[in-house]
Amino acid sequence: MKAILFATTALVATAGIAAAEVSLTGSAEMGIMGGDGIADQFHTDIDVTFGMSGEADNGLSFGASVDLDESIGDAAEQGGDESQATRDDAEHGGATMFVAYGGAKLTMGDTDGAFDKVLNEAIIGSSLGDNHEHGGYNGNSGLDGTYDGQIARFDYSFDAFTGALSVEVDDSGDSDPVWGLGVAYNAELAGLDLGVGLGYQTTDDDNDADEIWGLSLDTTFANGIQAIVNYSSKSFVDAEDEEHWGIAFGYSMQALTVAVNYGEYDNVDGVDGDTAKGWGLIANYDLGGGIEAQFGYGDSESETGGVEEDDNTYSLGLAMSF
Repeated sequence: MKAILFATTALVATAGIAAAEVSLTGSAEMGIMGGDGIADQFHTDIDVTFGMSGEADNGLSFGASVDLDESIGDAAEQGGDESQATRDDAEHGGATMFVAYGGAKLTMGDTDGAFDKVLNEAIIGSSLGDNHEHGGYNGNSGLDGTYDGQIARFDYSFDAFTGALSVEVDDSGDSDPVWGLGVAYNAELAGLDLGVGLGYQTTDDDNDADEIWGLSLDTTFANGIQAIVNYSSKSFVDAEDEEHWGIAFGYSMQALTVAVNYGEYDNVDGVDGDTAKGWGLIANYDLGGGIEAQFGYGDSESETGGVEEDDNTYSLGLAMSF
């Protein structure tokens, strides 16, 4: 309690210097999950995020956020003492900082590169264990995480356009940085909410992918129908290009949202003939007040070195936001 009072006092004392705000948000999940090779079991997850923001006298805004779930560490890899029931799947990180003025913003830390920033992934809705994701799903991470995952990204927004430039460096200095560039357009045209994203990343890493570009299109109709299309191509050193495409459709009516998505990879990780594909579906019902009933299902198929595999997962339960 003393620490909390001290933090509050410090905030009040500096109020004359800059307008500051500290927020606390969180989420929790409870339900069941299972699938091929996975016994039916309970699923619980919890996450808490501190957000801090302020504004200087000259109009410069600044802020930071930290994800407490991620700051604990990974018990399986590091022998941490967090509860195994919370399914902590992070390896530190979850901290970002930013400064912004007008349409310009600089973000550093555990944030998306320019490629991921501007593209919209082909998935709609939510499920407890992200079970509507599958072997053919692409989260648009691009080349993010090639090194330590710490990224600096500069965004500039003007009217309906947003441009992004990002860099992730090799702290050892042995390899070239990962550079990213992207542009997004979001506007209402003829009664449609239209979004277009075009992104690119490149590096000079002799051991892995060295280039990726991608395009996404999304729109929401007045009748509650939403559609997303996503395509990307990744180049590897001395290997085939990996190609991915995905599509998603969703429909919302009052408190109910239902959606389905499909995606597939060709030449996975640059290996000629290796493929992965899958589909997923969700049903979400908003109960109001920050709690939602969620069902998710995902089905995956892959072929690696001529060997075919398939599996599926599901989850059902309640998701809470605070």
